[in-house]
Amino acid sequence: MNLRKATISDLKEMQELYIETIKHVCKDDYTPSQINVWISGAKNTERWIDVINTQFVLLAIIQDKITGFGTLKNGDYIDFFYIHKDFQRQGIANRLLTELEFEAKKQHSKVISSDVSITAKPFFEKKRFIVKTEQRNIRLGVELINYKMEKQL
Repeated sequence: MNLRKATISDLKEMQELYIETIKHVCKDDYTPSQINVWISGAKNTERWIDVINTQFVLLAIIQDKITGFGTLKNGDYIDFFYIHKDFQRQGIANRLLTELEFEAKKQHSKVISSDVSITAKPFFEKKRFIVKTEQRNIRLGVELINYKMEKQL
């Protein structure tokens, strides 16, 4: 597995990974309508371009395929963190999170935070993140639950 920073040319593959991961990996924790609302975020191409241009976006690559990605916003917030549905439980999330934490420390952050799905919560808890609050977000009239989590660096 290699890690590299994302470029605009990675956008389509990142959006596909995002959609497929949510559809397959999160299906036991969210209803079909919740998943549909969540994946609709992939349609906001302007936001995705802004993320690639302004955040620290790290890709995990195996055999020229994006197998995961994580982003660090403002040096202390994990905005996106997704592992390809076919590459779960292979250490990719561990490696990406380690690198994002390292980058946060390089930017002198003392705390790193994220808004974490029900599905990802156990992983982040194992990595010493603490739930600060449960959040109930309404998107397109559908409630999505996630957790504000943070970790001291």
